[in-house]
Order: sequence, then C-alpha cells, then structure tokens
Amino acid sequence: MRRLELTCLLSSVLFCGAIQAQYRSAVWSPDNGNGTYTNPVLYADYSDPDVCVVGDDYYLTASSFNCIPGLPILHSRDLVNWQLIGHALQQQRPTAVFDHPAHGKGVWAPSIRHHDGAFYIYWGDPDQGIFMVRASDPAGPWEAPICVLAGRGMIDPCPLWDDDGRCYLVNGWANSRAGFNSVLSVRQLSDDGTRAIGLPRIVFDGGQENHTTEGPKFYKREGYYWILCPAGGVERGWQLAMRSRSPYGPYEWKRVMEQGSTAINGPHQGGWVHTAFDEDWFLHFNDKGPYGRVVYLQPVDWSSGWPIMGDCGKPYARYRKPKSSSTVVMNPQENDEFTEGLGLQWQWHANYDPFWGQPTAEGCYRLYTQELSPAATLWSAPNLLLQKTTAPRFTATAKVRFASKENGQWGGLVMMGRSYSSLVAYRRDDRFILQRRTCIGADEQGQATTTDVVILPPTSRDTIPYSPAIFLDLYLRVVVNEGKCRFAYSRDGKRFTEAGEPFAMREGKWIGAKYGFVAECDSLKASRGWLDVDWIRITK
Repeated sequence: MRRLELTCLLSSVLFCGAIQAQYRSAVWSPDNGNGTYTNPVLYADYSDPDVCVVGDDYYLTASSFNCIPGLPILHSRDLVNWQLIGHALQQQRPTAVFDHPAHGKGVWAPSIRHHDGAFYIYWGDPDQGIFMVRASDPAGPWEAPICVLAGRGMIDPCPLWDDDGRCYLVNGWANSRAGFNSVLSVRQLSDDGTRAIGLPRIVFDGGQENHTTEGPKFYKREGYYWILCPAGGVERGWQLAMRSRSPYGPYEWKRVMEQGSTAINGPHQGGWVHTAFDEDWFLHFNDKGPYGRVVYLQPVDWSSGWPIMGDCGKPYARYRKPKSSSTVVMNPQENDEFTEGLGLQWQWHANYDPFWGQPTAEGCYRLYTQELSPAATLWSAPNLLLQKTTAPRFTATAKVRFASKENGQWGGLVMMGRSYSSLVAYRRDDRFILQRRTCIGADEQGQATTTDVVILPPTSRDTIPYSPAIFLDLYLRVVVNEGKCRFAYSRDGKRFTEAGEPFAMREGKWIGAKYGFVAECDSLKASRGWLDVDWIRITK
C-alpha cells in the first residue's frame, strides 16, 4: 500500500483526540492572574502568526515549513491563554520532496480567515505556488489542499472578501526564487477563493526605505482597504500600515510599531483582530534565536485614523489582558503520557511513515530504528519525533525502554537544530553504551562526533532464542537554560547523573530548536530495534 493511503488510514491514530484537555504549563504561562499578561503569550516557535475572530473565539495558525503535521490551529477566548486543537495539513505534496526532510521548504506565512460559515487558510509554498485549505470546524477535519495559483516565488498570501462578495488576494515575493522582493501584489480571485481570475498588480514597493516588505495581511475598515505588514527584516524591522480607497492602490503608508528603546527586536509580522468587546489587538512574532519566533500581543489604537500598536508605537512587554468572558488559564500541551496515542504537540521532519513509529496498546509510543549510515547526520533523518521549546528555562524528563536486536542500533533524546546534540543508548555486543552524539553545523555538512559516557548492562533480555533482543530501562533528561542545555540519565528516576558537556542550542531552518526522540541504526541487517517512550514531563 502506498504511503499516502497508509497516512490516511492511520490519521486518527497518529494525531488522535483533536481537542485535548485544558493544560497548564509549569514553565511558562503569560497570564499573571491579576488582569495582566507578560509577553510572549506563546513562548514557542509559532512564526508568522495570523489570527481570526468568530464571536469571542480566536483562532491562530502559523508557519510550519517542512514539519508534519503542519498548519497548527490554536484556540483562545482572551488572546492570552491558548490551546493547540489540531492541524490543518497532514501531508505535503509532492511526496517525492516531502517524504524526506526538505528543511525550510513547504508552508510559509499562512493566513486564516472565517468567511460565509467556513474557515480558510492560505499559504505560499515558494517552490510551487499558493495553496488553500478549508473547514467548517477549525479543529478539523480540513479539506485537501487546493492549488489556487501555481508558480515560484509567491509567498505570504492573504485573502479579503469585500462587501460585494468579491475576493482579492495580496502576496509578497521571495527573492530566493523570484529574484526580487519588497514588493506586494494584489489580484482578484473567484468569489469562492479557489482560483485566480485576475492578473497581479504591484500595489507597494518598499524599495530602500522599507526594504524586505513582506508578510502582508489584508483588511477593510471604515471604507479603507488596509494592508498591515513588516519591513526591514526579522531582527531589526518594523510594522507598516498602508491604506487605500481601492484594493489596487495607490496606498499611503505609516510606520505603526518598531523596537525603539525596548528589548523587543523586530516586531515582525502578525495579525490584527477587532474583538466582540470593541477592542483592537495585534499578534506578532519576535525572534528569540534558538527558541525560534515567539508570539507577542499588543493593543492597537485607531484614534488617529491609523493602527498605532503597543505603547505609542513601541511594543509592550507587559500589559492588561483583553476584555473577555473567559477566566480560564491554559497553555499548549507539553507533557505526554501517550495513553491516548500521540499528543498534538509532536511533529516529524517529513511526511509520516508508519515504519517510523506507532502508539501501543500498553500506553507507550514506539519508535522503530531506521537505517542511518555512520557517515550521515540527523539532519537527513525524517523520523525524528519532536516538539517545540516552550520556555526559556525548563527540564524535560522521559521514561524510556530501548530494545535492541543487533549491534549498531541506538535511540534516545535529542535537541535538534542546525546544530544538534543527543543522549542515546547504543548497542555494542552484549551491552549498551550511553553516548553523546553531537553535530555542529549539521545544515552545512558538519561531521557528527560521538563520546562514550558510560557502559550500562541490559536491564533484561529475551529468553526465547527467536529474534532475541536485549533491553535497557532508563530515564533521560535535558535541562534547558537560556539557550544552553545539559543532558542527564538515571536508572531509577530519582538520582540523575550529568552526561557530557553543555550544548549551545541552535535554531533549525526557519524554525526554532526542537527536542524529542530518535531511534536509528548503523545498518538494517536483521530485525529493527525500538524505543518505547512511556512518558515525557516538563518541569521547572
């Protein structure tokens, strides 16, 4: 059976329980409990966030690039407390590209809108064109992607349904594919938003003054067409607002937020909402280096006729919460007991294959060893089961059992990015060697190094000779503190021993560093080994 068919059949097992129980993080909650919040409201790599409002419910999506499942969907009742409720994309095409790690490709800067009873998400794949998915329920299921407009270089699309039912689309351009950038184009789509029926028109060229104009979001307010977008680049850029009486311009523009004297660099692209409580707010991202691009919330003041964001155009680090009917404090899931399959926070680096792993009836998640030659690095491994970092400081502890059928099989815990480090159990003859495997500059063909930490005897072994295995029960831990991490292990879950040197985390290709589990083998000569993950828990 082809991988696509297997993926469809197993989707309910893979990403079970679209809406999980409300979860409160022990390591980062922006709600201060006194009517204020502290930014970021999401200390996790939800880059290029966009948001829509339906009544007093808010729905957010973000870039997911090559990671699957993609297009995360988060829900909130107050713009401060968020819950991950699903994903809109379970597989990327063409499979010849996305069945393998295609770092930095795939889903760029989506927009989410609610129109005529349905939710729409548009995104640009810079190598293929502009795509759209649609659903009646934001938790899913979502329809199969539609290619609205084929072609290279088009990114950051956003639709606008006008008062007369006509649909317009604004998009930016990727210099790496198109050979130009800083330009925004508008064209008309069919009224149902499924295909282009008009030719593009350049409505804004940032030139030198507003170089790297990108990430546009399209709105209409009080007779004006508005485009909100960042310019100036991720780390030192600013927010622009532009308005026109026609969707095709010309547009006048104004800077409405920049770093100023604050420590909040960038303030980069995001989305505006007008709430049911007659307030205006803007969600944007801020670059946090190895942690990725985290989400900030700012008030918006329209009293001047322009959307001035934050504190007179400078981002707030702390502010009062939006008016809301909800007092619930909740955060995206981090812990996982694996009793109901795989939690929504997990992603792979490529389209899922059931050979990589499946939940078990015993309440574990099993990862099978995949062949990775000793000369290769984890940068080329598609089967890494990873989740986002969610706080500047935290401790992740996992209880695992590694089963090995032959020499050269290994598995354990990894902190993944352009550089990575892992703590894994490696089988050598009739014993296990606990190893640190590290690669600096994995994205630039850096070489992995291996350091033996300690020899560990098997916890148990098969007594029946047919395809025997030896087993190792272990607790693995990674402690993260301001961009550095330390690994440790324990045999009893109480006394932990540090394993190797500290590691400086590094972001991935357009994504933050991610941590999770790995199971590989030097060569596949006999049966696969496996890593059973009983649980992972995140603490201070």
